[in-house]
Amino acid sequence: MPDRKMFWRIIRRLLAANRGRLFVILLALGAGAAITAALLNLQVDAKRRLTTEFRAFGPNVVIVPKDSSLSTSGTLPESAARSVPIHLPTGSVTLSSALYVIATVSVAPSGKPVSAVIRGSSPFAVVSVLLRSSSTAAANSGEANQPAENACVVGVRVAQQLNAQQNTQLVLANGKRHESCHVVSFQKTGGPEDDQITIDLRAAQRLVGLPDRISVIELRVPGAPSAIETLIADLERRIPEANVRPVRQFTEGEAKIYNRISRILSYTVVLVLVLTALCVMAAMTNVAMERRNDVGLMKAIGGATRRVLRLFLAEAALLGLTGGILGAAVGILLSMWLGKAVFGIAARPRLIVYPVAVALTIIVAIAGAFPLRRLANIRPAAVFRGET
Repeated sequence: MPDRKMFWRIIRRLLAANRGRLFVILLALGAGAAITAALLNLQVDAKRRLTTEFRAFGPNVVIVPKDSSLSTSGTLPESAARSVPIHLPTGSVTLSSALYVIATVSVAPSGKPVSAVIRGSSPFAVVSVLLRSSSTAAANSGEANQPAENACVVGVRVAQQLNAQQNTQLVLANGKRHESCHVVSFQKTGGPEDDQITIDLRAAQRLVGLPDRISVIELRVPGAPSAIETLIADLERRIPEANVRPVRQFTEGEAKIYNRISRILSYTVVLVLVLTALCVMAAMTNVAMERRNDVGLMKAIGGATRRVLRLFLAEAALLGLTGGILGAAVGILLSMWLGKAVFGIAARPRLIVYPVAVALTIIVAIAGAFPLRRLANIRPAAVFRGET
C-alpha cells in the first residue's frame, strides 16, 4: 500500500512538472481522438444513411413470373405477396404489387386516344394532399367527390401527348373494357415512369380481366448486399413459381460506394493516429531529455528499471485516457454536425465508437512514449558526474 501511494504521488508530480508541455500533449491526443471518433462514427453511420438514400430511388428486389418478363402477359397470384417476410433483423421491408397493362387512353369525353402503359399499383401511393385538394375542387365545382380508386398519376410525357391538366378525366380502354380516372398528380423521374399512368391495382385488374393477378412484386429491402442475397434465396424457396431478382445497379452500387467510403475513412483514421503518435513522440523526446537526472536518482536509491519505466508508461496512459475521453466526446458531436452537413440528417451517435476511440488514443499515447525507453539505459553514476 505505501508503494502504491508513492507510485501515484510520483505520477502526479510528473504530470505537474511542466504544465505547458502537458497541455500540448493533451491537445494533440484530444485532437486525434476527436477526429478518430468523428470518422469512425461516420463510417458506422454511413451504411445506414446509404441504405436509406438508395431506397429512395426505388425497389432493389423484384419478384416476377418464372417464364416471363415485365413486357409479357405472365402474372403471379396476388397471394404471393403474403409469402414475403416484412420484418427482418436489418429493418422492415417495403412491399408493393403491380400489374402492367397496355391500353388506350383519351381525355373524356372525346379526346384523341393514345396508347400508354398502365401500371396498377397496390398500395396506390397518391399524396393525400393532392387527393384532398382535388376532392375540394370537385366539391366547389358542384361535382361529387370521386373515390381514391378513380384517381391516377400521369407521367409527364403521356400528359403532354394527352394535353392533360389537373383533375382532367381520362378514359382507359382495353378492348371492350373501360375504366375512368381523374388526374391528381404528374410524375417526372426521367425514366420509363414518365410514359406510364399509375392507377389503383383493382382498377387495372378489371381493365385487363385478371382479378387477383399481378405482374411484379417490388421490394425495398434494407441491409447489406449479403442480407439481400439471403432474403432472395429464402424467397425463391417460398415462391417456386417466381423469379426473384436483385436490382443490380442499386445493390452493387450501394456496396461499392460504401466500401470506398469505408476504406477512405479507415485510411484517414490510421493517418490521423500516426500523426498524433509522432506529435506525442516529439514531446516525449524532450521529456526524456529533461528527466535524466530524475531517473538517475531513482535508480541510485534502488529503483528497478522496470518500475521506472512503468511510471512513465502510466503517465502516458493517463494522458491518453484523459485526451481520449475529452476528444472522443467532441468527435461524436463533430460527426453529428458533419452528418447534418453531408446527408442533411445528423449522424446517430454509436456507443461502440466511444470506447474504441478512447482505447486507440491510449495505445497511441503509449506508443508515442517510446523515447522514454532510452531512460532505462541511464547509469546513475554517469548522471551524477554530469556525463549525460
